[in-house]
Parts: sequence; C-alpha cells; structure tokens
Amino acid sequence: MKVPSNELRARMDRFLLQMEITEPDWEIVALFGKINLYYFTGTMQEGMLLIPRRGAPIFWVRRSYERALNESRFSDIRKMNSFRDVAAAMSQDPLTVHLEMELVPLALLQRLQKYLPIKEVKPVDARVMAVRAVKSHYEITLTRQSGKIHRHVMEDCLPDLLFEGISEAEFGGDLYALMVRKGHQGIARFGMFNTEMAVGQIGFGESSIYPTSFDGPGGNYGMYPAVPLLGSRERRLKNGDLVFVDVGCGFGGYNTDKTMTYMYGRPLPDEVIEVHHECVAIQDRMAAMLRPGTVPSEIYATVMDDLEPRFLQNFMGYGKRQVQFLGHSIGLQIDETPVIARGFDLPIQEGMVFALEPKKGMPGVGMVGIENTYLVTSSGGECLTGESLGLIPIY
Repeated sequence: MKVPSNELRARMDRFLLQMEITEPDWEIVALFGKINLYYFTGTMQEGMLLIPRRGAPIFWVRRSYERALNESRFSDIRKMNSFRDVAAAMSQDPLTVHLEMELVPLALLQRLQKYLPIKEVKPVDARVMAVRAVKSHYEITLTRQSGKIHRHVMEDCLPDLLFEGISEAEFGGDLYALMVRKGHQGIARFGMFNTEMAVGQIGFGESSIYPTSFDGPGGNYGMYPAVPLLGSRERRLKNGDLVFVDVGCGFGGYNTDKTMTYMYGRPLPDEVIEVHHECVAIQDRMAAMLRPGTVPSEIYATVMDDLEPRFLQNFMGYGKRQVQFLGHSIGLQIDETPVIARGFDLPIQEGMVFALEPKKGMPGVGMVGIENTYLVTSSGGECLTGESLGLIPIY
C-alpha cells in the first residue's frame, strides 16, 4: 500500500506554504519522528528528512535504506551512515533549524549540532500538525475503512466475546485478536509523551473509573503497577456489570477512535441509563457543529456552559481527575490537534477528523457515555464509526 507520489507532493506543498505564512524567515526543517517521516515520504525508516527553504527535500536514511527505496515514492532518498554524510552535502553557512521539539531528545540534537552548522533551533511541531490536520481524499478513504472495521467489531462482534467469569485481561486479548482478524492494523499510535496503550481502556464496572495517568476520562485497573494497561487478571465479569470499551482501530496507518458500553446480565439502574443518553445527546450536538468555520474552543464553551452543575460532577473524568476537553483530532495518531477545548481558536476546516467523547463516571457503576469519529463536512460531522447509542444489552 504505497502512498501515491502526487499525495506526497501535495503534502509537501501544503507544508511549504504553511511555513511561508507562519515562519517567513525559516531556513531549513529537519524531521526525525517516524510518523512525520511516513507522512511526508511514505515509509517509516530511521533517518532524517531535510526540507530546505530553497532546494529540494532529501530523505537521509540510516536504516533501512533498501526498504525505503522499495516502499517510498519520495523523489530523493539517500543513504546516511552518520550526520557526517549530511554535512558533506550541505553548505557550511550557519542555519536556523526547525525541529520537532516535542519529540527530539537532547542527545540527538547535540549529535546533529556536532556536524551541522546550527546557530538556532526553533519548533516546527505545530506547523506539521496544522498540515496533517486536514485530510486528503486518500487519507479519508483509509479512515473510512478503519471506521467500518471499528463499527463492525464493536457493534456486531464484541458482544459474543463476553461471558460470565472472563477476566478483563482475557477479554482484552480476545478483542485484540478479533480486531486484527477483521482488518485492524494492530497498533494505535499516540503522540503524548511516554504514552503506551496495549488495546485501549477496557473496564468491567468500577474498573472503568479507576485512576490512570492516561489523559482521558476513563480508567482501568491494568495488569499491575509496572503495566497499568490492558486489564486485570483478577477482575472478572459478573451479572449486572457495565462493560466499558474505549479502543482505537487503524487501517493503512489511519486511526479511528470509538467507545462503546454494554450491560451484562441485566439492565443498569434507570438513573445510569438516563445519564448515558445525556452523553449521547451531547455527542450528537457537537457533531452537528462540526462545520467549516466553527471554532473548537467555542464548541467546548457552548456545551460546557449549558450543562447543569449536577451533571458536571464526574463529567469527563471521575472525581478530581476530569480532563479539559470534549474531543480531539485523529489521523496517523489518536491524539492529534486541534482539540475541542479552550485555547484552540482557529476555525476548523472541511476534511478534518474529530473523535467526540462525552463521558461521565457513575459511583459504583463505572464510566458511561460514548465516543465516535467524525469527518467535518459542510453539513456537519459525518460519523465514520457507527450509529449505535451504546449500552448494548447482553442478557
């Protein structure tokens, strides 16, 4: 599944335009992150993409040069044993270099400075993300396929995996295997520093509101302190449990995000069901606002200002662990920008993709609510991951 050469050229052209508009004095960009390397070159190898203001970009590859040539339609790929090779091909004039400062470690920067005449370092992270935020037809096609797989697994297939006595960990393993069989790429990538995720957040009952370092409203027990992921071997499914499943799915590199809930054995209390459907109504309201020109921070303020104080308790996180967003962009990574939150004041554009996830913790029950992935269109958000209202009964 090679990225077409015209797609790569269009991405680079949009990035160069973004730099000219926002960084008019820029000189050269050096990208190291494998997600960004894949975005611009179509291959995920270890190396450095140099993008000069004048002249053609060069992808310097350390490993694997052979694979890069086989996979990529990028116009200029060269083998690099060390940064000494790059220095030999460059002018020695001091440069201001734009880097992924959220990603590049200090040791790597120091090695780069040893060989290249760098006079100043500036961040390029936001500029790259602004380009990645608007998806092309090619990217939307892959995202749609991810959404189809996601919907089918979580709405049609997942209930068959649940039976009394299964542990969270066993269920997580079975769910992962099912997703891969149905077409999931096998990994959901995040940009947040030191973020790991095995399958997603899976919780039976109160496990779904257990504290976690993950920047999201849900939680789970995890395996143990060294691996607070997947699920507990001890927490087993019993009648009356709420089952909370928040997992990413991907196809061709592009992710969707979806949360579904299930009632196992018997219905949940009416109050819990009512709160869940209030979350669904919030999701639908936000989806209708996903039109070109709408401002993410205004969506957030509009929704939050209309919620009653009683509802805000445990909304978007249990107890004092409430997150300060209602949704996020998604693409090659689950957690992209812009975010439906304060501070994101630039209008959204057609072709952006957002995951909307209003959720609320219920004492003694777990995390209710929903999440789906939407494409921004002129008529509002188009759901890519299914229309189920959640709280699917399994009894």
